[in-house]
Amino acid sequence: MSFIPHIPLGAGAEAAVDWIKLNLPVVLDAISDSFNFLAGELTDLLMLLPALVLAALFAVLGAWVRSWKFAVFVLLGMTLIISMEVWEPAMQTLSMVLVATLVAVIISIPVGILAAKNGTVSAIVRPVLDFMQTMPALVYLVPVVIFFSIGFAPGVVATIIFSLPPGVRLTELGIRQVDSETVEAGEAFGGTSGQILRGIQLPLGLPTIMAGINQVIMLGLSMAVMAGFVGAPGLGKIVTGALATVDVAVGFEAGLGIVILAIFLDRLTGAIGQPTPGSIGAAWRRRQSAKAELAAAKSRRPAPGAGVGL
Repeated sequence: MSFIPHIPLGAGAEAAVDWIKLNLPVVLDAISDSFNFLAGELTDLLMLLPALVLAALFAVLGAWVRSWKFAVFVLLGMTLIISMEVWEPAMQTLSMVLVATLVAVIISIPVGILAAKNGTVSAIVRPVLDFMQTMPALVYLVPVVIFFSIGFAPGVVATIIFSLPPGVRLTELGIRQVDSETVEAGEAFGGTSGQILRGIQLPLGLPTIMAGINQVIMLGLSMAVMAGFVGAPGLGKIVTGALATVDVAVGFEAGLGIVILAIFLDRLTGAIGQPTPGSIGAAWRRRQSAKAELAAAKSRRPAPGAGVGL
């Protein structure tokens, strides 16, 4: 096999990284400052309230979106995180994942819509997503630490790259799987492409799109541990520190904190895409709907004495 010449793809990638580092320092600094600011400010905001108060607010959110049973789990889980004394790293991890998810969603949904509307875009995007999704996650940490040093920024950027593909794929799938007859009916009533997208395709494809956002969050949390290798603050840094010192107890507690955050975010975003009847929000919507129906029935009822004397 020695007659096959070595293709220096690795050297080419290294040259590309060096070129970006040398020629785009302003862009890299802007990205680094933005992500460090957003994740840092969000962490400060989450740490503003006492931990138990914020845990109770998370539980109320869980009851509103999903169910009171889920709210009990959230309260117990968050209390366990507080008792393990990893509340601040947990909020740092939550901030990093939320910022990365927000950016990933802002990028992935428009790209997914374009891919669903245009076959050429889909054919171009698909192999890029395959490359992004199958490349080992640790490989992303090498260039990001060169570009952004340590802190929130390398963790956020690596998380965005790693978690972006399912958001694009499931947005495209959600738009494509909308019943074509429903779309044709919208076109028959004179709806424009934008109106059909906003009024038919996005609402009907919302459960699948939310499943994509859910996957973005889950991949973001899995990347949060690896981001600890490049100094990103949070539970991942504790896990990597425990790995270096072979400290099972610390590693287990930090890992358990990540699991609780993952279940909280997974069930919450899942319920947003597919509302559950047992939530407080669903009960409130049913009550409002009943009030509206009662008001409509009263308005249709003839007034006393109406028609007398005709």
